[in-house]
Amino acid sequence: MRILHTSDWHLGRGLYGWYRNEEFEAFLDWLHKLIDEKNVNCLLVAGDVFDTSTPSNRAATLYYRFLAGLTTTGCQHVVIIGGNHDSPSFLNAPKKLLEALDIHVVGSATDNLADELIVLRDKAGQPELIVCAVPYLRDRDVRSVEARESIEDKTRKLVEGVADHYRAIAELAKREKANVPIVAMGHLFTDGGQTIDGDGVRELYVGTLARVAPSIFDSSFDYVALGHLHVPQKVKGQDHVRYSGSPIPMGFGEADQEKSVCIVDFEGAGGSELERFSMVIQQIAVPRFQELKQIKGDWNHISDTIDELADSNAWLEVVYEGEEIIGDLRQRLELAVEGSELKVLRVQNSRLYQQILIKGDESLDDLTPKQVFERCLDANEISDDQRPELMAAYLEILAEIQEVDAQA
Repeated sequence: MRILHTSDWHLGRGLYGWYRNEEFEAFLDWLHKLIDEKNVNCLLVAGDVFDTSTPSNRAATLYYRFLAGLTTTGCQHVVIIGGNHDSPSFLNAPKKLLEALDIHVVGSATDNLADELIVLRDKAGQPELIVCAVPYLRDRDVRSVEARESIEDKTRKLVEGVADHYRAIAELAKREKANVPIVAMGHLFTDGGQTIDGDGVRELYVGTLARVAPSIFDSSFDYVALGHLHVPQKVKGQDHVRYSGSPIPMGFGEADQEKSVCIVDFEGAGGSELERFSMVIQQIAVPRFQELKQIKGDWNHISDTIDELADSNAWLEVVYEGEEIIGDLRQRLELAVEGSELKVLRVQNSRLYQQILIKGDESLDDLTPKQVFERCLDANEISDDQRPELMAAYLEILAEIQEVDAQA
């Protein structure tokens, strides 16, 4: 059995106002070809298929065309779980139709845990893989709310609830006694998970979902296919517990990061809690479909770098850090890229920005929701010992708003 693990496509995501549909289409075309050439039997997509709960028609078309195209490959099974960006109702809408193509979608947790247990069978009807398809677990899925709970109690109950959920689905899988590999899926933040600035992972979900210990994954799981973090990585050095990472850079912070998907081949014996199936795991690099470059420095460095990129079609983020105050930086950059295919998507004039801040004038466009609240705390002279609990409560409210939007 050969599976391919990917996640965090974020179809429909833009970058500072620029559409990226051509990138997404190129990635899906490449993925289709890879699945065909590598004779992949099963595709696992670990959440955040779309970037918003209301994806555009173009994003939805890319998704459905890709799934339909898999019928021309040897891929017999597809399992897709919902992520924190996805709308469960949107993902689940064609669920019954997709099941006829052996495409299984679990958009959200339900009252019936068995909905997340998927036994994949070969053409003879014999089990060949068990998938514990655990979607992004929202707060209400794993804990009850009690009056006057502290932030610490809420976080503890949330983490315990996620652990209990995985423990229960593992027991359900073991009852099958099928002697085939068991794969768990998830969309969450594990303790020790690596992120980088500008990787596009929503802070409020990282903060609200808390961090779960890798020990929540039962020893019966032969492989754990995770999504949510955009950096491809093993979890705490465990080869069989992995984030595939996002397939394309979601922001300039990921510009120099190699993107990949994971191919897992199950071989040999296993099927017990004491002995996993042996496996071979390959990280397959995803080509770069649109070059992103972040240029930091003084004007001479910025100008020289643009000259070096003259034959490229890169999208640029320029961060000016020189001593000289340049009020017409945007105009200079437009002249510098004139006649080339370079595009300047974002300009940060750090020197001028510092001067503006001194005057007390700050644009919301330059701030994250968390930074806006930090400014509010500063303005009201809130003491340091009160800030952590207030910030946690604020992020929790933001998370609830996002969840309501996702259910719309």
